[in-house]
Order: sequence, then C-alpha cells, then structure tokens
Amino acid sequence: MSRFLACSMLTASLVVAGCGASPPPAPAPDPAPSRALPPLVDDLQQRTFRWFWEHTREDNGLIPDRTPHTEPFSSIAAIGFGLTAYAIGVERGWITRQQARDHTLRVLRYLRSLPQGASFEDDAGYHGFFYHFLGLANGRRYARWVEVSSVDTALLLGGVLFAQSYYDREDPAEGEIRDLADQLYRAVEWPWLQERPPLISMGWVPENGIISHDWEGYNEAMIVYILALGSPTHPVDPSAWSAWTRTYARSYGEFHGHKYLSFAPHFGHQYSHAWIDFRGIQDEWMRKEGFDYFENSRRATLAQRAYAIANPMGWKGYGGDVWGLTASDGPRVTNRIYNLQPRQFRHYSARGAGIADAFDDGTLAPTAAAASIAFAPEIVIPAIEAMHARYGEAIWREHGFIDAFNPSFTWNDEPAQTGYIDPQLGWIDDNFIGIDQGPIVLMIENHRNGFVWDVMKRNPYIRKGLERAGFSGGWLDQPVPTK
Repeated sequence: MSRFLACSMLTASLVVAGCGASPPPAPAPDPAPSRALPPLVDDLQQRTFRWFWEHTREDNGLIPDRTPHTEPFSSIAAIGFGLTAYAIGVERGWITRQQARDHTLRVLRYLRSLPQGASFEDDAGYHGFFYHFLGLANGRRYARWVEVSSVDTALLLGGVLFAQSYYDREDPAEGEIRDLADQLYRAVEWPWLQERPPLISMGWVPENGIISHDWEGYNEAMIVYILALGSPTHPVDPSAWSAWTRTYARSYGEFHGHKYLSFAPHFGHQYSHAWIDFRGIQDEWMRKEGFDYFENSRRATLAQRAYAIANPMGWKGYGGDVWGLTASDGPRVTNRIYNLQPRQFRHYSARGAGIADAFDDGTLAPTAAAASIAFAPEIVIPAIEAMHARYGEAIWREHGFIDAFNPSFTWNDEPAQTGYIDPQLGWIDDNFIGIDQGPIVLMIENHRNGFVWDVMKRNPYIRKGLERAGFSGGWLDQPVPTK
C-alpha cells in the first residue's frame, strides 16, 4: 500500500465530537494587491520552486516523488504541483513563459500517450485515472504495491486544469496545452470508482479490484468530488457531495480553543485550497454553520500552533514559533522511552493534532506551517523565520527546508531511515518530497496576490464542480474574470 493511501485511510476511524454555537460568517475579502513579503519567504519560495524545475526530467517531464531517491518513481500528484509551479516561476521572473510552456507541453503529451488498461505492470492507469507512482523512465505502474489513486489523479488534474487556463494565448503550443488538458480531464471515468455510490473509492489495484475505503469528509479529497462533479463526460451525481459531508459531525468541534472541521494531518487543510479559493463561498453545510472552508483552514492552523504551545507530550522544540504536523518523513520505526513514557516513532507517516486521528512523535514538518501562510500569515511568517534562525543550515538547504526534523529523537544506536541523527539537534531529514514542496510554492503565491486562485476561477470545470456541489456566494456569483 502506498504511503499516501495509508495516510488517507486514517479518515475511516473518526470519533464524534461535540458541537456548539457558531460565530457569524466572515466577509469575503476583496482581491488583495501583491504583498511584499520578507526576503526569507521570497527566498524560500524560489528555492522550493527550483526543486521542481531542476528535477523535472527533460525527456518526458515526469517529476520524482522525492530527492534524493533510491527508487526511481514519479509522483503524479507532484506533477500537478509542478505544472502550477512552472507558471509561478514565470510570474516571478525566474524562468520565461516559453520555458514553462515547453515543460508543460512535454509532460502533457507524455501523459496522454501512456497506455491505460488492466494489466499488472504495463499500463499507467485505468479508466482515465493514473497510478499513484509511475516509473520515472517508462511511465508505467512502478510496482505491485502501487494503486490507481483517485486523490493523486485529482491533484495531478489540479495542475492540468491550471495549465489549461493559464496558457491562454493564440499560440499553437499553448493551444495544444489546452487541448491536451481537456483530453486528460475528460478521459477520467469518475463513476467507475463508485462501487458504493454515491461515494468515490480511494482507488483500484489490478490484483484485488476497487479499494474498499471511500472518500468521506473531512480531509484532502474535496478536490476529488469537485472535479468529479464538474466533469463534462463522466460526472457523478450531486448526491456525492451530500454523502461526502454527512460524516462531518464526526470531526467537528473545538480543539485548543478553535471550533472547526478537524483533520489532524495539516495537508488535509491545504491541498484543495492550493488551487481553489474557498474565501466567501459556501456549500449547504457551511451556510448552516456560518463560515467557509478557508476560515476552517485558518482555525485549523491556529489550533496547530496552540497545540504546539500546550505541548501535551513534552516534545523538545515545540512552541509558539516552531510548530507544524502533517504527513512527512520521520526518524524510523521504533519504540522508545521518552520523558519516562513509552513512545512510538515512525518513518513516513501521517502526523497531526486535532479532534480525531492525531499522532505526534515529536516530528516537525516545515511545510505544515509554511504552506499555511495564506490562512494565517501573522503566525506562519514568524514560524518560517524562527525555524530558519534556530536550526539554520541543518534544515535549510539549496531547495529550502528539508522535509522534516525531530529535536527529541537523539538515539543514535541505529541509523535513521533517511537523514541523520545529531546528538544535540536530534533527527534531521535530508529528503525533499514533492507533495510537501508543492503547497509551499503555491500558497506563498496565493498569499502574495491570489495568482493560482485567480487563474483557476477562469476554469469552467472548477466553477461547474463547485456549483453542482451547492457552493454559491463570493466570486462564484460574479462573472467569469478575464485575465
């Protein structure tokens, strides 16, 4: 089973939390002018962008799951983030539009050419969906443990549809990008994964068929349902969104002074928001509660910091300016005694703080804070600066922050699974992971000027998906913006 699917399956065991009175809805913010950011944040965005630019394969456009890698596979979700990051590089002046266009066209042509079918290892996907991991050199299913993934396909399509709307010039290459993006999106047969309708399954494996776990709210799969509802060829019924939201009560309540829909690993509050501007738009569930999903992610971010300040497990380094739990690397799988208590540690795992599915082994992931800058810049910018100041080059490298670190893990009797163990600083990763790098680049730009959000507002499929899910208000009630 893939690491992303293992994290996502945590949603199957939510616990019921209490509900109370809701605050009045926050007004939708006006479009913000471009914000000047501290030099360190600018540097972080550029370094992280360069990870995508420098690690995109020249022959087929695929992007590795992580670097350095011992196994050569590409993450289709990382490709989605990369397709969006290229355009940010254009807007920031780091690359030319032609360079970004050529990279984009290369990977879209390659993805469209890959075979789809039910073989164990000779195909790249099935029914329009893609395998979670593809071989970097051949674009086929990487290994027998890799699933056709609905959510990773959706994250790929986030970048594909972004490219469709961004490359809007009357130019043959840009026209081809728009056509290829349309073909890739239209090919996905969303109802195929509705074995238990109206919910959508997490995926399929040729050895066992459709995965028995479905996407139920609240987690990172909002984008799955929005894209499935917006499909012009293979849409799902609007009842799918109602089924998605009917489990919200299990994870809605107060945590560390903030009332919100909880999903403990913070990527669940970031991924869909990287492409879709939820400010001021509401579905039926949010209209009843009186706020929106953007505000929900803001509250989740504030609660993460409050949890770090409380630090109930007594981990080293946690506090008001150093915080952030999400799915990330960790030191290794082991059990130890820490502060006279038995503690479990993991390597790659979902980590988080919230009403349900929380797991905390002292591992901090900079992306959990940095990619939340659009939600709560007043606490995220100090966190970026504090982590950089406190740990310096140990966690700050050529491509920005390393994936994770754990100041409490100082046992060096066994090697770490990635990175190294410093007797003073604890475990320090040496890996960069695409699905953690991507949200940093995108959300810094969204905070700066709303660039990714504004491009996606022009995409008819995104608008249609939101409207069929019952969203209204804010920018959805306005004419489609022009560039």
